[in-house]
Amino acid sequence: MTSAEPALSIRPATTQDIPKIVSLIAPFVESGKLLPRTLEEVRDLMGTGFVAERGESIVGFAALEIYSKKLAEIRSLAVSEDEQRHGLGSRLVQACVELAGRRNILEVMVVTSSEGFFRDCGFDFTLPGEKKALFIQPPSLGGPVDLSQS
Repeated sequence: MTSAEPALSIRPATTQDIPKIVSLIAPFVESGKLLPRTLEEVRDLMGTGFVAERGESIVGFAALEIYSKKLAEIRSLAVSEDEQRHGLGSRLVQACVELAGRRNILEVMVVTSSEGFFRDCGFDFTLPGEKKALFIQPPSLGGPVDLSQS
């Protein structure tokens, strides 16, 4: 960072940030790294989302989606390409985890293709007591699941 470059800050996201957040995550959605989010979904994350801002530009975003008093998920983590590999993603994850702590959430999960990054942030496949998260993709259009081939 040069002395003329604006400082980087992380702050809670606001509804005024939504257009910039949508623009930030669009390339990640197009490349398949993030799931698509509607404007309504992004708006719903504003109470638990954080942006990384450099000057007037939003260069990072992450949100904590709270499912219950016990479980939340970090969603839509995105850092602009020119800001990556400087710890910004870790700081956004930390902001989400700290929010979960303040809200007394017991577990925070993430679904990701960037396993190494999240392991470096302290995430693991198991929780105390060897609990593990397991997933299944339901058949499209609500068709029946064929369990005979298990």
